[in-house]
Formats: sequence, C-alpha cells, structure tokens
Amino acid sequence: MRNRLAGLTVALIAAVVISSSAFAQANPAAQSKPSKESAPAPARDLNGVWAGPVQARMNTTPAMTELGQKLFSANEALGGVSQTKIDIVSAGVSNDPSQKCDPSGMPLAVVWNARGMQFIQAPTKMVQMYQYQKTWREIWTDGRALPKNAGSDDVNAPDPRYYGYSVGHWQDDYNFVVDTVGIDDRTWVDHVGHPHSNVLKVQEKYTRMDHDNMQNVVTIDDPKIYTKPYVATTVLWHWNPKQEFEEQLCIPSDAQAYMEFIADPAAAAAPKK
Repeated sequence: MRNRLAGLTVALIAAVVISSSAFAQANPAAQSKPSKESAPAPARDLNGVWAGPVQARMNTTPAMTELGQKLFSANEALGGVSQTKIDIVSAGVSNDPSQKCDPSGMPLAVVWNARGMQFIQAPTKMVQMYQYQKTWREIWTDGRALPKNAGSDDVNAPDPRYYGYSVGHWQDDYNFVVDTVGIDDRTWVDHVGHPHSNVLKVQEKYTRMDHDNMQNVVTIDDPKIYTKPYVATTVLWHWNPKQEFEEQLCIPSDAQAYMEFIADPAAAAAPKK
C-alpha cells in the first residue's frame, strides 16, 4: 500500500508541475511543425498508433457568458493555471474529476490527455482508442447524421455520453473531420476546469501531413458558455513505429486510498482562506 500511495503522490505532483509549465511555453502554433522529413502520407488512411504530448498547449478561451463564468469559478482544478485563473489547490479541496478517476470524456481526451492514441478504420466507422485509461470511441463514417435533439430537453433525446455521438468524413485524401454532440456536461473542456454545457459541439480536424506526422485542430462551439466558437488547441501527433501502448490507468481504489490517508488530512490541517 505504501508504494502504491507514493506512486500516486508522485503522479499528482508531476501533473501540477507539468500543468503549470505548459502555459509558460511559447507559441502553440510551433507544435504543428513536423519534427523531421517523412515519406508521403497514404491517402485516406489514419490507421495505426500515434504518440501525442502528455498535455497539449491550450489557446486562450474567448469571453465566457455569465453562466460560463459561474461554472468556471466553481471548478477547482489540481494545479489549475490558465490565462484567466491562477488557483493552485490541493487534492483535498479540488473537485477535479481526474482525481477520482472519472472518465476524461470529450473534449478533454482530445485537447489534453493526448498521450497515445490509435485509429482503426472499418468500412462503416473509425474506432479511436486511447492509451490513457484504455478507452475507445466510435466515429461513424456510414453517412448517418448526428442526433439533432442531442442536448435538448426533448424526452426522446439520446442520453448524454462522456464521449458523445460522433460522425466523421474525409474532406479530401488527407483531412478527416469529426463532429461530436451529446456530450455529458460533467466533463471539462481542459485541465484547468473550463466548463461546457449540454449543447456543446466539438469538431476535430485530423490532417495527415506526411507518413509520420498528423495534426489535429480542435474547435469548441458552446453558445451557453462561450461568446464565440474557438480553437482550443492544435496538437501534433507522431507515428509510432512500435505500435504499442503503455498501460496508463487511474485506479479508483488507489485514488481513494490517497485521498483518505494523504489528501484529506492535509486539507483539514491547512489554514482556511
């Protein structure tokens, strides 16, 4: 137990350090430059394992609505640092879903928890598998439309999902576009706690730049929370020739033990603000 708690403590400390330093990085656009010369990209093919950054660089969010600001102010992220909020909090007082091993969901999985990802193309869908928490999502390519009433109060509306409802299409031979709606509003947009509502629409544009490099541009559109759509991040993925995933799991029992023996006692002993 002692070793497992120590490991979790180190992981949480690392998350705070990396989160803080990520915002000190230079121009996010620099991330979109290929690292080396590569063979030409195959047409209409994203198959394989791709390696991404542990955390992607986030762009500045637009002004939030009154509801958006209220929800954002209530979110206490672990090591939360953004252009609009600097609030380093301990695990004992944070309401960050990640510390309870809740699913990353959309859009966090594609804007922040990048790490490693695999595309598997089938005749009617693209399956996207994530290294972190060993989760997956279906992106339908059979021409179906997105559910029009997703996120509405209609009694016949589909239930919200952590990873939403996604459809994709090839814009041309090298650009694959994914649109997602119906996302559970318990998920966060990013690691500092920017919120979203039930009407959120997320668009991902995967561009196969060459054989070894792929860029993903993620656009957020949520009129209940933000005053205009915005590009949340631009992430560069690199082909992984080994085609293997590490096992990266957040284990609820370990997280609970950490909270019980370390985080909660520390929060109780800390001076009150």
